[in-house]
Amino acid sequence: MRAVIQRVSTASVTIHTDFTSAIGHGFLILLGIETEDTKEDADWLSGKIALLRVFADENGLMNKDIREVSGDILVVSQFTLHAAYKKGNRPSFIKAARPEQAIPLYEYFNSALSDKTGKPVATGVFGADMKVALVNDGPVTIIMDSRNRE
Repeated sequence: MRAVIQRVSTASVTIHTDFTSAIGHGFLILLGIETEDTKEDADWLSGKIALLRVFADENGLMNKDIREVSGDILVVSQFTLHAAYKKGNRPSFIKAARPEQAIPLYEYFNSALSDKTGKPVATGVFGADMKVALVNDGPVTIIMDSRNRE
């Protein structure tokens, strides 16, 4: 399970012309699920994100986590995070989980993250053609992969 976590001032998802989800200060998370991923990956990743200390304390240092700043979270499914690009110029997405596997794990991850942060998690719509807007704060962007735990 791979996540691109961006600290944002604001973020939103629009589908067609319909405003779907929006958050204020917090995290926009692009989440990619691959065929080998399990609930254990979702638990590990959601735990790391909930405790990720990238928000400023009173001295301006990144010492606070999302809970300590009452931040919002928006999670957007992103199968292209598992693109294989070494052969040719057209990426392959063979490692990305199919919807029948990915949707339950996506929903499980969102629920686990909500439980760990004590706040609801806003989402996009799985598989939809979404327009994602954000104002990256910092910028701060962290990439995490449950296959690289050490």
